[in-house]
Amino acid sequence: MYDGTPRPLSFPPVRSRRRALRGAAAVLTLSAVLLTGCSGTAAESSATKGPEAAESSAEGFPVTVDNCGTRTTYDKAPSRVVTIHQHPAELMLALGLKDRMVGTAFPDSSVLPRLRKDFEAIPELAKKEPSFENVLEADPDFVYGGYGSAFAENEGRSREAFADAGIDTYLNREYCGKKQVSMQDTYDEIRTIGTIFGVRDRADRLVADLQGRIARTTQAVKGVPAVPVFVYDSGDKAPFTAGGKSLGTEIIRLAGGRNVFADLDEVFGDASWEQVVDRRPEVIAIYDYAGAGGVEQKKKFLLSQPALADVPAVRNKRFVVLPLTATLVGVRPPYAVEDLARGLHPERFR
Repeated sequence: MYDGTPRPLSFPPVRSRRRALRGAAAVLTLSAVLLTGCSGTAAESSATKGPEAAESSAEGFPVTVDNCGTRTTYDKAPSRVVTIHQHPAELMLALGLKDRMVGTAFPDSSVLPRLRKDFEAIPELAKKEPSFENVLEADPDFVYGGYGSAFAENEGRSREAFADAGIDTYLNREYCGKKQVSMQDTYDEIRTIGTIFGVRDRADRLVADLQGRIARTTQAVKGVPAVPVFVYDSGDKAPFTAGGKSLGTEIIRLAGGRNVFADLDEVFGDASWEQVVDRRPEVIAIYDYAGAGGVEQKKKFLLSQPALADVPAVRNKRFVVLPLTATLVGVRPPYAVEDLARGLHPERFR
C-alpha cells in the first residue's frame, strides 16, 4: 500500500506510452492509494533553467499540487481530461475548459442550464463509474474524480494504476477525508483547478462571481428569523441526512435557515424519524440525484407517514428540491444558496 510519501507523478507526455500500456492494463497489480490530508494547494516551482523553462515559468508552469496525499508536478496544463462524476465536469466547463475534455461519466442530476449545451457535447463514457479500460480508451492525460469511488481500487481505478499508465489524477477535496466542508472549499477547489490548467485569472473571476451571488442572497435575507430545515437525502427506516460537518449546513445558514441536524457530528449520517418529529422542521430540503428513487417518490413517502403528519414542513407541504451536485464542492453551492433562500423566504424575492 502506498504510504503517502511524495513521489514524482510526471511522465513523458507521449500518447504512445499510454497506448502501449493498455495491453498490459488487464494484468496490472493495483495498489491502494492513501487518501488523506487533502490540502489542494498549488505552488510554482522556482527550478527553471534555459529559454524553454523561462517561457514555461512565464505561463505559470511548472506547478506542484498536493492532493489527498498525492503530489504532482505539472510542466504544462493537461490537454485531454476525463471527469468522473458530474460536479468536476461542471467546474471544468465553468472555467471555459471544454476544449480540454475528452470524456465524462456518471451524470447524477440536472446540469446547470448555462453549461448544459457544452456538457452534452462531451462524449459520455459511462452512466456510472467507467472501467479503467474505458477511461484509457479516451486517451486522457488527466482524470478528475468527484467522489472517492472515482478511484476505487477494488474496481481497478486506483490513482496508482492511472499513474502507472502515465495519467495524472485529481480528487475533489471534499473526499480527501475532510472532517468539515465549507464554502471556502469550493473557492479553493476552483482556484486549484485553475492553477493546474493555467487559467488562474478565469478561476479568480469565477470565484468573485460566485461570492457576489452569495452576497446578494444573504443581503436579501438579512435579518430574517432562521427557518428550521431538515435535509432528506434518502432512507425509509431511518432518514439519511446532512450533518453539521456538511456543506449543506452552511448552504442552509447562508439561505436564512437552520439545519435541525447541525448537531450531527458528521458530513452525512443517519438520524431517526422521532428526532425529525421532535425538531419540527418547517421546510424539508430534498436532495435530488439519480438512483435515489426520485423527488416525487420521496415526497410521497414523507406525506404518507402518519408519524410525520404534524411536522410543520409535511403538514404544509413545504419542500425545496436541490440537485445533489448543487450541495457538493464545485460551482453549484452558491446557486443552491439562492434557490433555497427563495424557498425559505419567498417574500424577500418578490
